[in-house]
Amino acid sequence: MKQPIVHADGLKRCTWPGEDPLYVVYHDTEWGVPDYDDRALFEKLILDGFQAGLSWITILRKRDNFRRAFDGFEPEKIARYTPKKIEALMQDAGIVRNRSKIEGSVKSAQAYLEIMEKGPGFSNFLWDFLDGKPKVNRFKTTRDVPTETSVSQAMSKELVKRGFKFVGPTIVYAFMEATGMVNDHLVSCHRHGPCSHERKVHG
Repeated sequence: MKQPIVHADGLKRCTWPGEDPLYVVYHDTEWGVPDYDDRALFEKLILDGFQAGLSWITILRKRDNFRRAFDGFEPEKIARYTPKKIEALMQDAGIVRNRSKIEGSVKSAQAYLEIMEKGPGFSNFLWDFLDGKPKVNRFKTTRDVPTETSVSQAMSKELVKRGFKFVGPTIVYAFMEATGMVNDHLVSCHRHGPCSHERKVHG
């Protein structure tokens, strides 16, 4: 039963960042902040797919490498990746070299473009599962936090139907937490209150 821990700066935080400086900054500035940007949501969903079977800190440490290797996560470019490009990615030690996940990102980019072209737009498509507003939970310990919900199951099912890959309900729930669709900061964490009123800005 893990409760928030008090860090050296006197702030209470969720337990999962530990003392890792990169993870703490991510926890304090990104995780749980509602994000409505189509492209940013696409990037996060792809990265969460690469996380499958790994820890998020592994992906976070490689995120800049992923952005370089995957053309800034421009879906229009990823959707047109050739077998030659995929082979080049398989030789890139800076990313997770998993062929199924790399090929899956191409399929997901194609699915993303179809949603953007035919509607309703990727952000609207995802946020409609929550009626456009974050669900604010009030969990006291990490044991209380679910790994999937009926909403993540429904979202996963529809994403799969649309052609996305590596979007099982557990991956989707982690994605929902990170992008602020659900606020799963523990209630005594210093970020719980602020995240309920913030909106991620991309500049």
